[in-house]
Amino acid sequence: MTDTYFFVETLVFKQMIVLSLVSPLFTIQAMNQSYLTKNIFIADDDSDDLILFEDALREVCKNSMLTMAKDGQQLMHILDTTVPPPPDVIFLDLNMPRKNGFECLYEIKHSSKLKNIPIVIFSTSDQPEAVNRVYEQGAHHFLKKPSSFPLLKQAIQKVLAINWAEHAAQPAKDKFVLYV
Repeated sequence: MTDTYFFVETLVFKQMIVLSLVSPLFTIQAMNQSYLTKNIFIADDDSDDLILFEDALREVCKNSMLTMAKDGQQLMHILDTTVPPPPDVIFLDLNMPRKNGFECLYEIKHSSKLKNIPIVIFSTSDQPEAVNRVYEQGAHHFLKKPSSFPLLKQAIQKVLAINWAEHAAQPAKDKFVLYV
């Protein structure tokens, strides 16, 4: 039975499906496991940053599915073709080619299908003008890209610990920027 449960858990984690061929108890456990899986999107044009993010995410959240976009245009295409279901959160870089993070944020927040997805701006720049602009556009949080791998893991943990169901509304301006 342990091998069967492991097999079902692996399929649920990787493909979000549940096999009904096992006992009801194992099916319920597998369904509960899939409910806990975090569906994370990130858009960033820096391939090294994407690799580091993926590695850090795997270390802090074993039950996660990561979808990566190399620019804003690719992110919007992925969102248009895969939502619903929406991701749990989108980490969005601001400075990207073809379509930048400001443009993506505007499109997401003006789409009835996408507007409720939590957006965390994830940028190397924390210029007050950019922070104010994305706050006014409706981003949920702003997080400056950390300078080390341990801090990156802490940053991801901090975002994943947010209960978006309870914190669906944008926070007050003084709680908008997250620090690690």
